[in-house]
Amino acid sequence: MIPYKPFTVLIVLLCIVKGLKAQVSDTIPPDIEPSIDSNQVKLNAVLRPLRQIAGAPGAFYTYFWEFGDGTYSFEKDPVHQYRDTGDYAIRLFATNNYDDGKKPPTRLRRVKVEKKKTMLAMNNQPSFFSGDGSLEIRANQQPKPGEDMVLLLGYRNRPGAPVSSMSGSVMLLYNEKQFSQNGFDIADARTYHQESSIGFDSLIAMAPANPASFMAGEADGTGLFNVSGNGYDALAGKKELIAWLKLQSSEFRQNKIWRVQDVKPGEEKFMFVTINTLPEMIKDTNAVVTIAGLFIPDDASLEPERFNLELQIVASHDPNKLQLRKRRLNYRFTTKDRDNTYKVRFQNTGKGPAKRVAVTVNLPGMLNAATLKIVDMKPACVWCATAYPNQSCIDTVVTKDSIQFIFKNIYLPGTQQEGVNDPDSTMGYIKYVLNFNKGMKKLPFESSASIVFDKNEPIRTNRSVGRFRKGLSPGIMVGYNMSLGTRLADIPEENYTIGLTLSEYSPWKPYLQWELYLQPSRKQQTFIGRAAGRDTMYNGMGHKVDHIDTWKKVQVLGIEAVPLHIRYNWRSWIGTGAGVLVAGELSRKTSDYQEAVLFPANGQLPFTVTGEKNGKTESFSQWRGAVFADLQLGMVRVGPALGLRFLQYINPSQQRLYFFATWRL
Repeated sequence: MIPYKPFTVLIVLLCIVKGLKAQVSDTIPPDIEPSIDSNQVKLNAVLRPLRQIAGAPGAFYTYFWEFGDGTYSFEKDPVHQYRDTGDYAIRLFATNNYDDGKKPPTRLRRVKVEKKKTMLAMNNQPSFFSGDGSLEIRANQQPKPGEDMVLLLGYRNRPGAPVSSMSGSVMLLYNEKQFSQNGFDIADARTYHQESSIGFDSLIAMAPANPASFMAGEADGTGLFNVSGNGYDALAGKKELIAWLKLQSSEFRQNKIWRVQDVKPGEEKFMFVTINTLPEMIKDTNAVVTIAGLFIPDDASLEPERFNLELQIVASHDPNKLQLRKRRLNYRFTTKDRDNTYKVRFQNTGKGPAKRVAVTVNLPGMLNAATLKIVDMKPACVWCATAYPNQSCIDTVVTKDSIQFIFKNIYLPGTQQEGVNDPDSTMGYIKYVLNFNKGMKKLPFESSASIVFDKNEPIRTNRSVGRFRKGLSPGIMVGYNMSLGTRLADIPEENYTIGLTLSEYSPWKPYLQWELYLQPSRKQQTFIGRAAGRDTMYNGMGHKVDHIDTWKKVQVLGIEAVPLHIRYNWRSWIGTGAGVLVAGELSRKTSDYQEAVLFPANGQLPFTVTGEKNGKTESFSQWRGAVFADLQLGMVRVGPALGLRFLQYINPSQQRLYFFATWRL
């Protein structure tokens, strides 16, 4: 075997080298290859080969280019015309879809434009604003923990605005307080139109002192990664504006504010913000997080606006997703009329347009299909029942356990279709609301979707699971316990207890309960014996002692705790449990209590004299344990119930029955 050792070592080394190469290639940045012709630059990028996820649609890259002059493109190989000569920093953010590798690192490449043609060709700038507001935000991808992403902040002097030049402030709000940890960190902000970073005090100082009216924009969902503001409530005065800003900011931990100036009518400007999605991002990869943008104009005739960017945390990049807004619910405050808002996103990744898209979602058992309401959709369609022949429309098919949304006669371009440069045009969604059935249970409810483009194979989305927070339910417990069998010394035959309980609120699965009881101070006397009489002096006079009785007197203040208790409610009116109890004495006071009967020497009537001696006080001197099982009848999830518990004590061995009443709040 010795001659083969070098050969074996060589094979092992080759395998290690191959593995290292594969690992390194997974993090190689793209190779950007610019082709410069005067002020026209053609861009191409060489990326690492994709690694297909088994069973998923074909893997592909999506692209987001920054040209270094305040413009951008989502095309794979864009051509860009620079208006001026100069040195420009081009950045490429590529995202791997249906690929099991890491996202390619961001790559920066500088190009130098030394000449420009006399006539400038118009750049093919993608359409950005989907609503009629002054501010919108888009993201180049959904957040994946440990990756960076780009927020594209677009602001404009919207068509029809009553001002010839617009100035104001843009506030970015991030890291929602509803989540226990921060998910984002701003790494870099690239501005090209003299935007300047300011603080909250500066924002307020620049706002008009007495505006005629301020309007607060409320969120209304449109867009694939975002929602637009188009509803307004009147405000008046700077104090109200400050209150509104603080109210909007109260949902978030952090903010970033920029000052923007001199935006001409119809002009659109952009800022590029790189944010790191922190590795400790929410572990729930179906959770929806919100990044909000506020636009606060200087001119009192313009309306402050809010724009919400909704992002779903992902474990892998997949353009076809099902998301449930606010997936963690509080069962105590949730009613059957609570709106559960779902959104199914889909993208045509084919080489041609899709005319029909069927989205089928399975219906969780606790949700009522009769409460279905469609909130929004893209592409926007009329109901097929009211459409004329061949008009774009949407239809629904509702069964006991599923809902199917069918887009008919639409035109949804494919990402690989020739001439398609804006990925947003290849995307669509259906947003709908469902309510709970009557008598909903505190159990997870799960949904997923299947998407079919024309006659292609169905694409399965992620599973979106709604859950109820456990919540805590305090309670009070009073009872009476009694011993079974032989009475033990120092342990009373019966006593009363009062205690507190803590458990999960209205559980439907096995759950833990903790209990703590105080036993009222109990006194016990044990007769030891009687001593014969003798002569004695009492108050300076001679007396004859008839007899002296001696008792052992014990006074105990006890406590009992249940550190481990597992319960299960079989029905809403019956529950059982088993656990371990630990009993201890907070204090134990012992003494010898004596009672003597004295006869005076002068023949008067006898009288009794009492006293104590050998007094001793101890704390936590005795401990004992027990195992138990019990049965409860009544409102066992929340409310009053009666119960019977059997306890087997050790140290010393004893059996007891505990009759109790409890009320869980």
